[in-house]
Amino acid sequence: MSVLDAPVGAAPGRAAGENLVPVFVRLKLTLLRNGLRQSAGRRAAYITSVVVTLLCAAGLLLGLTALHGHAHAASLVVLLAGVAAVGWAVMPLFFPSGDETLDPSRLVMLPLRPRPLVSALLVSSLVGIGPLFTLCLAAGSVFAVARGAAGAVFAVVAAPLALLVCVALARAVATANTRLLTSRKGRDLAVLSGLVIAVGFQVVNFGAQRLGRAGGLSALDPAADVVRWLPPASAIGAVDSASRGSYGQASLQLLLSFAALAALLWLWQRSLVKLMTAPDGSTLAAAGPGREKAGKGGSGLAALLPQGRTGTVMERSLRYIARDPKTKAAWTTALAIGLIVPVLNALQGTGSVYFACFAAWMLGIQMYNQFGQDTSAFWMVALTISSTRDAYLELRARALALLLITLPYTIVVTVVTAAMLDDWAALPEVMGLSLALLGGMLATGAVASANFPYSIPQDGAFKNVAPGQAGLAWISIFGGMVSAGLLCAPLIAVTIWLHVADHEQWLWLLLPVGAGYGALIAWAGLRAAAPRTADRLPEILAAVSKG
Repeated sequence: MSVLDAPVGAAPGRAAGENLVPVFVRLKLTLLRNGLRQSAGRRAAYITSVVVTLLCAAGLLLGLTALHGHAHAASLVVLLAGVAAVGWAVMPLFFPSGDETLDPSRLVMLPLRPRPLVSALLVSSLVGIGPLFTLCLAAGSVFAVARGAAGAVFAVVAAPLALLVCVALARAVATANTRLLTSRKGRDLAVLSGLVIAVGFQVVNFGAQRLGRAGGLSALDPAADVVRWLPPASAIGAVDSASRGSYGQASLQLLLSFAALAALLWLWQRSLVKLMTAPDGSTLAAAGPGREKAGKGGSGLAALLPQGRTGTVMERSLRYIARDPKTKAAWTTALAIGLIVPVLNALQGTGSVYFACFAAWMLGIQMYNQFGQDTSAFWMVALTISSTRDAYLELRARALALLLITLPYTIVVTVVTAAMLDDWAALPEVMGLSLALLGGMLATGAVASANFPYSIPQDGAFKNVAPGQAGLAWISIFGGMVSAGLLCAPLIAVTIWLHVADHEQWLWLLLPVGAGYGALIAWAGLRAAAPRTADRLPEILAAVSKG
Protein backbone atom coordinates (compact mmCIF):
# COMPACT_ATOMS: atom_id res chain seq x y z
CA MET A 1 0.00 0.00 0.00
CA SER A 2 1.36 3.40 -0.95
CA VAL A 3 1.81 6.28 1.43
CA LEU A 4 -0.85 8.21 -0.46
CA ASP A 5 -3.42 5.44 -0.04
CA ALA A 6 -2.48 4.46 3.49
CA PRO A 7 -4.99 5.41 6.18
CA VAL A 8 -3.97 8.21 8.42
CA GLY A 9 -4.89 8.37 12.10
CA ALA A 10 -7.84 10.56 12.96
CA ALA A 11 -6.17 13.25 14.99
CA PRO A 12 -2.78 13.25 13.25
CA GLY A 13 -4.44 13.07 9.83
CA ARG A 14 -6.70 16.02 10.53
CA ALA A 15 -3.83 18.01 11.97
CA ALA A 16 -1.64 17.29 8.99
CA GLY A 17 -4.40 18.20 6.56
CA GLU A 18 -5.24 21.40 8.38
CA ASN A 19 -1.66 22.60 8.86
CA LEU A 20 -0.12 21.44 5.59
CA VAL A 21 -0.50 24.75 3.75
CA PRO A 22 1.24 26.98 6.34
CA VAL A 23 3.91 24.30 6.83
CA PHE A 24 4.78 24.33 3.13
CA VAL A 25 4.77 28.11 2.98
CA ARG A 26 7.07 28.33 6.00
CA LEU A 27 9.27 25.62 4.49
CA LYS A 28 9.65 27.58 1.28
CA LEU A 29 10.47 30.79 3.12
CA THR A 30 12.93 28.98 5.39
CA LEU A 31 14.74 27.37 2.46
CA LEU A 32 14.97 30.72 0.74
CA ARG A 33 16.26 32.43 3.88
CA ASN A 34 18.83 29.72 4.58
CA GLY A 35 20.01 29.82 0.97
CA LEU A 36 20.54 33.57 1.18
CA ARG A 37 22.57 33.14 4.36
CA GLN A 38 25.25 31.24 2.46
CA SER A 39 27.12 34.34 1.35
CA ALA A 40 26.81 38.06 0.81
CA GLY A 41 27.28 37.56 -2.94
CA ARG A 42 24.21 35.37 -3.18
CA ARG A 43 22.16 37.86 -1.22
CA ALA A 44 23.29 40.67 -3.49
CA ALA A 45 22.55 38.64 -6.63
CA TYR A 46 19.10 37.66 -5.38
CA ILE A 47 18.21 41.17 -4.26
CA THR A 48 19.33 42.54 -7.63
CA SER A 49 17.18 40.04 -9.52
CA VAL A 50 14.20 40.87 -7.28
CA VAL A 51 14.63 44.60 -7.81
CA VAL A 52 14.88 44.23 -11.60
CA THR A 53 11.79 42.00 -11.71
CA LEU A 54 9.79 44.37 -9.51
CA LEU A 55 10.75 47.33 -11.69
CA CYS A 56 9.62 45.47 -14.80
CA ALA A 57 6.36 44.48 -13.07
CA ALA A 58 5.74 48.08 -11.97
CA GLY A 59 6.39 49.38 -15.48
CA LEU A 60 4.06 46.77 -16.97
CA LEU A 61 1.35 47.58 -14.44
CA LEU A 62 1.59 51.31 -15.14
CA GLY A 63 1.55 50.75 -18.89
CA LEU A 64 -1.56 48.58 -18.75
CA THR A 65 -3.42 50.94 -16.44
CA ALA A 66 -2.69 53.74 -18.92
CA LEU A 67 -4.73 51.78 -21.50
CA HIS A 68 -7.90 52.14 -19.41
CA GLY A 69 -10.68 53.30 -21.67
CA HIS A 70 -8.87 52.48 -24.93
CA ALA A 71 -11.24 50.98 -27.50
CA HIS A 72 -8.96 48.02 -28.31
CA ALA A 73 -7.28 47.52 -24.94
CA ALA A 74 -9.12 44.21 -24.49
CA SER A 75 -7.39 42.70 -27.52
CA LEU A 76 -3.96 43.49 -26.13
CA VAL A 77 -4.54 42.29 -22.57
CA VAL A 78 -6.27 39.08 -23.69
CA LEU A 79 -3.32 38.18 -25.91
CA LEU A 80 -0.89 39.08 -23.13
CA ALA A 81 -2.73 36.69 -20.81
CA GLY A 82 -2.43 33.95 -23.42
CA VAL A 83 1.28 34.59 -23.89
CA ALA A 84 1.77 34.55 -20.11
CA ALA A 85 0.00 31.18 -19.85
CA VAL A 86 2.22 29.66 -22.54
CA GLY A 87 5.24 31.09 -20.75
CA TRP A 88 4.18 29.52 -17.45
CA ALA A 89 3.81 26.15 -19.17
CA VAL A 90 7.20 26.35 -20.88
CA MET A 91 9.67 28.21 -18.71
CA PRO A 92 9.57 26.06 -15.53
CA LEU A 93 10.97 23.16 -17.57
CA PHE A 94 14.16 24.96 -18.55
CA PHE A 95 14.65 27.90 -16.25
CA PRO A 96 15.99 27.52 -12.73
CA SER A 97 13.55 27.34 -9.85
CA GLY A 98 15.53 26.06 -6.90
CA ASP A 99 12.29 25.34 -5.02
CA GLU A 100 12.56 22.27 -2.83
CA THR A 101 8.90 22.53 -1.73
CA LEU A 102 7.75 21.83 -5.29
CA ASP A 103 9.67 18.57 -5.62
CA PRO A 104 7.09 15.83 -4.87
CA SER A 105 9.70 13.06 -5.03
CA ARG A 106 11.00 14.27 -1.65
CA LEU A 107 7.61 13.64 -0.07
CA VAL A 108 7.14 9.99 -1.04
CA MET A 109 7.79 8.60 2.44
CA LEU A 110 5.45 11.03 4.20
CA PRO A 111 1.80 10.09 4.98
CA LEU A 112 0.32 12.86 2.84
CA ARG A 113 -2.94 12.57 0.96
CA PRO A 114 -3.06 13.88 -2.63
CA ARG A 115 -5.76 16.55 -2.21
CA PRO A 116 -4.21 18.41 0.77
CA LEU A 117 -0.80 18.02 -0.84
CA VAL A 118 -1.97 19.69 -4.06
CA SER A 119 -3.50 22.54 -2.08
CA ALA A 120 -0.30 23.07 -0.09
CA LEU A 121 1.90 22.94 -3.17
CA LEU A 122 -0.38 25.33 -5.03
CA VAL A 123 -0.31 27.91 -2.24
CA SER A 124 3.46 27.61 -1.77
CA SER A 125 3.83 28.06 -5.54
CA LEU A 126 2.21 31.47 -5.19
CA VAL A 127 5.11 32.67 -3.02
CA GLY A 128 7.74 34.12 -5.32
CA ILE A 129 8.65 36.82 -7.80
CA GLY A 130 7.15 35.02 -10.79
CA PRO A 131 3.63 34.84 -9.35
CA LEU A 132 3.90 38.48 -8.20
CA PHE A 133 4.86 39.54 -11.73
CA THR A 134 1.94 37.57 -13.17
CA LEU A 135 -0.44 39.06 -10.62
CA CYS A 136 0.68 42.55 -11.65
CA LEU A 137 0.05 41.59 -15.28
CA ALA A 138 -3.41 40.27 -14.44
CA ALA A 139 -4.28 43.26 -12.25
CA GLY A 140 -3.19 45.73 -14.90
CA SER A 141 -5.09 43.78 -17.56
CA VAL A 142 -8.41 43.76 -15.71
CA PHE A 143 -8.03 47.43 -14.78
CA ALA A 144 -7.48 48.30 -18.43
CA VAL A 145 -10.81 46.77 -19.50
CA ALA A 146 -13.01 47.02 -16.38
CA ARG A 147 -15.83 49.57 -16.62
CA GLY A 148 -18.79 49.94 -14.34
CA ALA A 149 -19.84 47.95 -11.29
CA ALA A 150 -20.23 44.67 -13.19
CA GLY A 151 -16.77 44.95 -14.69
CA ALA A 152 -15.29 45.65 -11.26
CA VAL A 153 -17.00 42.60 -9.73
CA PHE A 154 -15.74 40.32 -12.49
CA ALA A 155 -12.26 41.89 -12.25
CA VAL A 156 -11.95 41.03 -8.56
CA VAL A 157 -12.49 37.36 -9.43
CA ALA A 158 -10.69 37.26 -12.79
CA ALA A 159 -7.24 38.52 -11.73
CA PRO A 160 -6.53 35.89 -9.02
CA LEU A 161 -8.23 33.22 -11.13
CA ALA A 162 -5.88 33.89 -14.06
CA LEU A 163 -2.91 33.65 -11.72
CA LEU A 164 -4.13 30.34 -10.25
CA VAL A 165 -4.66 28.85 -13.71
CA CYS A 166 -1.14 29.85 -14.76
CA VAL A 167 0.47 28.40 -11.63
CA ALA A 168 -1.60 25.20 -11.78
CA LEU A 169 -0.71 24.79 -15.46
CA ALA A 170 3.00 25.13 -14.71
CA ARG A 171 2.92 22.66 -11.82
CA ALA A 172 0.78 20.13 -13.70
CA VAL A 173 3.15 20.17 -16.68
CA ALA A 174 6.23 19.98 -14.45
CA THR A 175 4.86 17.11 -12.33
CA ALA A 176 3.74 15.14 -15.36
CA ASN A 177 7.27 15.37 -16.76
CA THR A 178 9.21 14.91 -13.52
CA ARG A 179 10.66 11.53 -14.49
CA LEU A 180 11.57 12.53 -18.02
CA LEU A 181 15.02 13.75 -17.07
CA THR A 182 15.63 11.29 -14.24
CA SER A 183 14.77 7.92 -15.79
CA ARG A 184 16.96 6.22 -18.33
CA LYS A 185 14.03 5.12 -20.45
CA GLY A 186 12.69 8.65 -20.55
CA ARG A 187 15.97 10.22 -21.64
CA ASP A 188 15.18 10.23 -25.35
CA LEU A 189 11.65 11.43 -24.67
CA ALA A 190 13.13 14.24 -22.60
CA VAL A 191 15.14 15.36 -25.61
CA LEU A 192 11.99 15.28 -27.75
CA SER A 193 10.22 17.27 -25.06
CA GLY A 194 13.07 19.76 -25.19
CA LEU A 195 12.50 20.29 -28.89
CA VAL A 196 8.77 20.77 -28.41
CA ILE A 197 9.27 23.19 -25.53
CA ALA A 198 11.89 25.09 -27.51
CA VAL A 199 9.36 25.63 -30.28
CA GLY A 200 6.78 26.65 -27.69
CA PHE A 201 9.16 29.20 -26.21
CA GLN A 202 9.59 30.73 -29.64
CA VAL A 203 5.81 30.94 -30.00
CA VAL A 204 5.89 33.09 -26.86
CA ASN A 205 8.76 35.13 -28.25
CA PHE A 206 7.23 35.79 -31.65
CA GLY A 207 3.86 36.44 -30.06
CA ALA A 208 5.44 39.22 -28.01
CA GLN A 209 7.20 40.55 -31.12
CA ARG A 210 3.89 40.62 -32.98
CA LEU A 211 2.35 42.66 -30.19
CA GLY A 212 5.20 45.14 -30.42
CA ARG A 213 5.04 45.45 -34.23
CA ALA A 214 1.30 46.04 -34.39
CA GLY A 215 0.76 49.47 -35.84
CA GLY A 216 -2.55 49.75 -34.00
CA LEU A 217 -4.27 47.62 -31.40
CA SER A 218 -7.11 47.02 -33.81
CA ALA A 219 -4.80 44.71 -35.78
CA LEU A 220 -4.90 42.29 -32.83
CA ASP A 221 -8.68 41.92 -32.79
CA PRO A 222 -8.92 38.77 -34.98
CA ALA A 223 -6.46 36.82 -32.84
CA ALA A 224 -7.95 38.17 -29.62
CA ASP A 225 -11.44 37.03 -30.67
CA VAL A 226 -10.15 33.44 -30.55
CA VAL A 227 -7.84 33.67 -27.53
CA ARG A 228 -10.49 35.32 -25.33
CA TRP A 229 -12.22 31.92 -25.15
CA LEU A 230 -9.07 30.07 -24.03
CA PRO A 231 -8.27 29.96 -20.28
CA PRO A 232 -6.84 31.86 -18.52
CA ALA A 233 -7.29 34.62 -21.12
CA SER A 234 -11.02 33.90 -20.94
CA ALA A 235 -11.03 35.25 -17.38
CA ILE A 236 -9.66 38.58 -18.64
CA GLY A 237 -12.09 38.50 -21.54
CA ALA A 238 -14.95 38.01 -19.05
CA VAL A 239 -14.17 41.38 -17.49
CA ASP A 240 -14.41 43.08 -20.88
CA SER A 241 -17.63 41.25 -21.71
CA ALA A 242 -19.19 42.23 -18.38
CA SER A 243 -18.13 45.84 -18.92
CA ARG A 244 -19.96 45.83 -22.24
CA GLY A 245 -23.10 44.39 -20.69
CA SER A 246 -22.73 40.87 -22.13
CA TYR A 247 -23.26 39.14 -18.79
CA GLY A 248 -24.06 35.73 -20.25
CA GLN A 249 -20.87 35.70 -22.32
CA ALA A 250 -18.88 36.99 -19.36
CA SER A 251 -20.21 34.24 -17.09
CA LEU A 252 -19.40 31.57 -19.67
CA GLN A 253 -15.84 32.87 -20.13
CA LEU A 254 -15.28 32.96 -16.38
CA LEU A 255 -16.73 29.46 -16.06
CA LEU A 256 -14.25 28.23 -18.69
CA SER A 257 -11.35 29.45 -16.55
CA PHE A 258 -12.81 27.81 -13.45
CA ALA A 259 -13.24 24.56 -15.37
CA ALA A 260 -9.65 24.77 -16.62
CA LEU A 261 -8.39 25.31 -13.08
CA ALA A 262 -10.36 22.31 -11.82
CA ALA A 263 -9.10 20.12 -14.68
CA LEU A 264 -5.48 21.17 -14.12
CA LEU A 265 -5.72 20.48 -10.39
CA TRP A 266 -7.21 17.06 -11.14
CA LEU A 267 -4.45 16.26 -13.63
CA TRP A 268 -1.84 17.53 -11.19
CA GLN A 269 -3.25 15.35 -8.41
CA ARG A 270 -3.35 12.33 -10.69
CA SER A 271 0.29 12.91 -11.73
CA LEU A 272 1.29 13.25 -8.08
CA VAL A 273 -0.34 9.93 -7.19
CA LYS A 274 1.34 8.20 -10.11
CA LEU A 275 4.70 9.78 -9.35
CA MET A 276 4.63 8.88 -5.67
CA THR A 277 3.18 5.38 -5.95
CA ALA A 278 4.22 3.87 -9.29
CA PRO A 279 7.64 2.21 -9.57
CA ASP A 280 10.18 4.16 -11.55
CA GLY A 281 11.73 1.25 -13.37
CA SER A 282 14.68 3.40 -14.39
CA THR A 283 17.12 0.87 -12.93
CA LEU A 284 15.44 -2.21 -14.34
CA ALA A 285 17.46 -4.20 -16.82
CA ALA A 286 20.48 -2.08 -16.03
CA ALA A 287 22.68 -5.01 -16.83
CA GLY A 288 22.43 -6.52 -20.27
CA PRO A 289 24.49 -8.13 -22.99
CA GLY A 290 25.41 -4.74 -24.39
CA ARG A 291 26.58 -3.33 -21.10
CA GLU A 292 29.89 -5.17 -21.26
CA LYS A 293 30.82 -3.19 -24.36
CA ALA A 294 30.55 0.10 -22.51
CA GLY A 295 33.74 1.76 -21.51
CA LYS A 296 35.83 0.40 -24.37
CA GLY A 297 37.58 3.47 -25.62
CA GLY A 298 39.87 4.06 -28.54
CA SER A 299 37.17 4.04 -31.18
CA GLY A 300 34.90 6.53 -32.88
CA LEU A 301 35.35 10.17 -32.01
CA ALA A 302 37.63 9.37 -29.06
CA ALA A 303 40.27 8.08 -31.48
CA LEU A 304 40.31 11.46 -33.26
CA LEU A 305 40.78 13.56 -30.12
CA PRO A 306 44.22 14.74 -28.98
CA GLN A 307 46.21 12.64 -26.57
CA GLY A 308 46.76 13.58 -22.95
CA ARG A 309 44.68 15.77 -20.71
CA THR A 310 43.12 17.76 -23.55
CA GLY A 311 41.62 14.71 -25.24
CA THR A 312 40.45 13.21 -21.94
CA VAL A 313 38.64 16.37 -20.87
CA MET A 314 37.12 16.83 -24.30
CA GLU A 315 35.81 13.27 -24.32
CA ARG A 316 34.38 13.71 -20.84
CA SER A 317 32.57 16.90 -21.88
CA LEU A 318 31.17 15.27 -25.01
CA ARG A 319 29.97 12.30 -22.96
CA TYR A 320 28.11 14.71 -20.67
CA ILE A 321 26.36 16.14 -23.72
CA ALA A 322 25.45 12.70 -25.06
CA ARG A 323 24.49 10.96 -21.81
CA ASP A 324 23.59 13.38 -19.03
CA PRO A 325 19.84 14.11 -19.32
CA LYS A 326 20.01 17.72 -18.15
CA THR A 327 23.04 18.56 -20.27
CA LYS A 328 21.47 16.88 -23.28
CA ALA A 329 18.21 18.79 -22.79
CA ALA A 330 20.07 22.11 -22.50
CA TRP A 331 22.02 21.46 -25.69
CA THR A 332 18.93 20.27 -27.56
CA THR A 333 17.09 23.43 -26.59
CA ALA A 334 19.99 25.66 -27.59
CA LEU A 335 20.42 23.92 -30.95
CA ALA A 336 16.69 24.12 -31.70
CA ILE A 337 16.19 27.76 -30.71
CA GLY A 338 19.43 28.84 -32.38
CA LEU A 339 18.02 27.65 -35.70
CA ILE A 340 14.37 28.52 -35.13
CA VAL A 341 14.90 32.24 -34.50
CA PRO A 342 16.68 33.15 -37.78
CA VAL A 343 14.66 30.70 -39.87
CA LEU A 344 11.23 31.82 -38.63
CA ASN A 345 12.18 35.46 -38.99
CA ALA A 346 13.28 34.77 -42.55
CA LEU A 347 10.03 32.92 -43.31
CA GLN A 348 8.02 35.84 -41.94
CA GLY A 349 9.81 38.20 -44.29
CA THR A 350 11.08 40.34 -41.41
CA GLY A 351 14.39 38.61 -40.89
CA SER A 352 17.96 39.66 -41.37
CA VAL A 353 21.14 37.70 -41.86
CA TYR A 354 22.30 39.19 -38.57
CA PHE A 355 19.76 36.98 -36.78
CA ALA A 356 22.21 34.14 -37.45
CA CYS A 357 24.34 35.56 -34.63
CA PHE A 358 21.67 34.25 -32.28
CA ALA A 359 22.95 30.70 -32.88
CA ALA A 360 26.41 31.61 -31.58
CA TRP A 361 24.82 33.37 -28.63
CA MET A 362 22.63 30.40 -27.66
CA LEU A 363 25.40 27.84 -27.94
CA GLY A 364 27.92 30.08 -26.21
CA ILE A 365 25.73 30.00 -23.09
CA GLN A 366 26.71 26.35 -22.68
CA MET A 367 30.19 27.52 -21.64
CA TYR A 368 28.78 29.09 -18.48
CA ASN A 369 28.92 27.14 -15.21
CA GLN A 370 31.24 24.53 -16.65
CA PHE A 371 32.06 23.07 -13.24
CA GLY A 372 28.44 23.00 -12.10
CA GLN A 373 27.61 20.26 -14.60
CA ASP A 374 30.16 18.04 -12.83
CA THR A 375 28.19 18.40 -9.54
CA SER A 376 29.87 16.70 -6.58
CA ALA A 377 32.08 14.70 -8.96
CA PHE A 378 34.06 17.89 -9.50
CA TRP A 379 36.28 16.88 -6.59
CA MET A 380 37.92 14.30 -8.89
CA VAL A 381 38.64 17.04 -11.40
CA ALA A 382 39.89 19.33 -8.63
CA LEU A 383 42.44 16.70 -7.61
CA THR A 384 44.06 17.00 -11.04
CA ILE A 385 44.42 20.80 -10.84
CA SER A 386 47.49 21.86 -8.89
CA SER A 387 48.61 24.89 -10.85
CA THR A 388 47.40 27.65 -13.12
CA ARG A 389 48.56 25.67 -16.14
CA ASP A 390 46.42 22.68 -15.12
CA ALA A 391 43.41 24.98 -14.77
CA TYR A 392 44.11 26.54 -18.17
CA LEU A 393 44.36 23.13 -19.86
CA GLU A 394 41.12 22.04 -18.21
CA LEU A 395 39.24 25.14 -19.36
CA ARG A 396 40.78 25.09 -22.83
CA ALA A 397 39.80 21.46 -23.37
CA ARG A 398 36.23 22.17 -22.29
CA ALA A 399 36.09 25.12 -24.69
CA LEU A 400 37.47 22.97 -27.52
CA ALA A 401 34.79 20.34 -26.87
CA LEU A 402 32.14 23.03 -27.23
CA LEU A 403 33.75 24.31 -30.40
CA LEU A 404 33.46 20.87 -32.01
CA ILE A 405 29.70 21.46 -32.05
CA THR A 406 29.26 25.22 -31.93
CA LEU A 407 31.70 26.17 -34.69
CA PRO A 408 30.24 24.07 -37.54
CA TYR A 409 26.71 24.74 -36.30
CA THR A 410 27.25 28.50 -36.34
CA ILE A 411 28.62 28.31 -39.87
CA VAL A 412 25.70 26.17 -41.09
CA VAL A 413 23.05 28.44 -39.53
CA THR A 414 24.68 31.53 -41.02
CA VAL A 415 24.83 30.01 -44.49
CA VAL A 416 21.23 28.73 -44.29
CA THR A 417 19.97 32.15 -43.18
CA ALA A 418 21.84 33.91 -45.97
CA ALA A 419 20.45 31.42 -48.49
CA MET A 420 16.86 31.86 -47.30
CA LEU A 421 17.13 35.65 -47.51
CA ASP A 422 19.23 35.53 -50.69
CA ASP A 423 21.68 37.96 -49.11
CA TRP A 424 25.04 36.38 -49.87
CA ALA A 425 26.79 39.73 -49.82
CA ALA A 426 26.26 40.01 -46.05
CA LEU A 427 27.52 36.47 -45.36
CA PRO A 428 31.21 37.33 -44.67
CA GLU A 429 30.50 40.13 -42.19
CA VAL A 430 27.79 38.17 -40.36
CA MET A 431 30.02 35.12 -40.19
CA GLY A 432 32.82 37.22 -38.74
CA LEU A 433 30.53 38.79 -36.15
CA SER A 434 29.15 35.37 -35.19
CA LEU A 435 32.62 33.93 -34.69
CA ALA A 436 33.68 36.96 -32.67
CA LEU A 437 30.56 36.65 -30.51
CA LEU A 438 31.24 32.95 -30.01
CA GLY A 439 34.76 33.76 -28.86
CA GLY A 440 33.41 36.39 -26.48
CA MET A 441 30.91 33.93 -25.01
CA LEU A 442 33.65 31.35 -24.48
CA ALA A 443 35.82 33.97 -22.77
CA THR A 444 33.17 35.32 -20.44
CA GLY A 445 31.79 31.82 -19.84
CA ALA A 446 35.17 30.66 -18.57
CA VAL A 447 35.49 33.69 -16.29
CA ALA A 448 31.92 33.25 -15.00
CA SER A 449 32.53 29.55 -14.37
CA ALA A 450 35.49 30.41 -12.17
CA ASN A 451 33.90 33.31 -10.29
CA PHE A 452 30.20 32.40 -10.10
CA PRO A 453 29.85 28.60 -9.95
CA TYR A 454 26.53 27.14 -8.82
CA SER A 455 25.15 23.68 -8.28
CA ILE A 456 22.84 21.80 -10.65
CA PRO A 457 20.76 19.42 -8.51
CA GLN A 458 20.48 15.93 -9.93
CA ASP A 459 17.46 14.74 -7.95
CA GLY A 460 14.95 17.14 -9.47
CA ALA A 461 14.12 16.96 -13.14
CA PHE A 462 13.37 20.66 -13.52
CA LYS A 463 15.65 22.23 -10.92
CA ASN A 464 18.70 23.68 -12.56
CA VAL A 465 19.92 25.67 -9.57
CA ALA A 466 20.18 24.77 -5.90
CA PRO A 467 17.98 26.76 -3.48
CA GLY A 468 19.39 30.22 -2.82
CA GLN A 469 21.56 30.23 -5.96
CA ALA A 470 18.98 31.24 -8.57
CA GLY A 471 19.86 34.93 -8.38
CA LEU A 472 23.54 34.08 -8.62
CA ALA A 473 22.91 31.99 -11.74
CA TRP A 474 20.94 34.73 -13.47
CA ILE A 475 23.51 37.40 -12.67
CA SER A 476 26.32 35.13 -13.84
CA ILE A 477 24.70 34.31 -17.17
CA PHE A 478 23.28 37.71 -18.06
CA GLY A 479 26.30 39.58 -16.75
CA GLY A 480 28.52 37.37 -18.86
CA MET A 481 26.41 37.85 -21.97
CA VAL A 482 26.49 41.62 -21.59
CA SER A 483 30.26 41.43 -21.17
CA ALA A 484 30.53 39.31 -24.31
CA GLY A 485 28.60 41.95 -26.21
CA LEU A 486 30.94 44.65 -24.94
CA LEU A 487 33.96 42.59 -26.00
CA CYS A 488 32.53 42.45 -29.53
CA ALA A 489 31.80 46.20 -29.57
CA PRO A 490 35.00 47.12 -31.49
CA LEU A 491 34.15 44.75 -34.33
CA ILE A 492 30.55 45.96 -34.36
CA ALA A 493 31.78 49.55 -34.54
CA VAL A 494 34.04 48.71 -37.48
CA THR A 495 31.12 47.04 -39.27
CA ILE A 496 28.91 50.08 -38.80
CA TRP A 497 31.68 52.42 -39.92
CA LEU A 498 32.30 50.46 -43.11
CA HIS A 499 28.61 50.70 -43.98
CA VAL A 500 28.29 54.39 -43.11
CA ALA A 501 31.51 55.36 -44.87
CA ASP A 502 30.42 53.47 -47.99
CA HIS A 503 33.41 51.09 -47.86
CA GLU A 504 31.31 47.99 -48.43
CA GLN A 505 33.96 46.51 -50.70
CA TRP A 506 36.04 45.85 -47.57
CA LEU A 507 33.31 44.10 -45.60
CA TRP A 508 34.64 40.68 -46.59
CA LEU A 509 37.64 41.37 -44.34
CA LEU A 510 35.35 41.06 -41.32
CA LEU A 511 35.31 37.29 -41.78
CA PRO A 512 39.04 36.67 -41.13
CA VAL A 513 39.22 39.59 -38.69
CA GLY A 514 36.19 38.31 -36.76
CA ALA A 515 37.55 34.77 -36.64
CA GLY A 516 40.94 35.99 -35.43
CA TYR A 517 39.43 38.43 -32.95
CA GLY A 518 37.11 35.73 -31.54
CA ALA A 519 40.03 33.34 -31.09
CA LEU A 520 42.08 36.08 -29.41
CA ILE A 521 39.46 37.09 -26.85
CA ALA A 522 38.61 33.44 -26.16
CA TRP A 523 42.29 32.75 -25.43
CA ALA A 524 42.48 35.86 -23.25
CA GLY A 525 39.37 34.83 -21.33
CA LEU A 526 40.74 31.35 -20.69
CA ARG A 527 44.03 32.84 -19.53
CA ALA A 528 42.22 35.22 -17.18
CA ALA A 529 40.01 32.47 -15.76
CA ALA A 530 42.80 29.94 -15.19
CA PRO A 531 44.51 31.55 -12.14
CA ARG A 532 41.12 32.36 -10.63
CA THR A 533 40.06 28.74 -11.04
CA ALA A 534 43.24 27.41 -9.46
CA ASP A 535 42.94 29.78 -6.48
CA ARG A 536 39.23 29.17 -5.86
CA LEU A 537 39.09 25.37 -6.12
CA PRO A 538 37.72 24.87 -2.56
CA GLU A 539 35.01 27.52 -3.08
CA ILE A 540 34.08 26.10 -6.48
CA LEU A 541 33.87 22.59 -5.06
CA ALA A 542 31.64 23.76 -2.20
CA ALA A 543 29.38 25.71 -4.57
CA VAL A 544 28.87 22.97 -7.18
CA SER A 545 28.39 20.25 -4.53
CA LYS A 546 25.57 22.11 -2.79
CA GLY A 547 22.78 20.31 -4.62
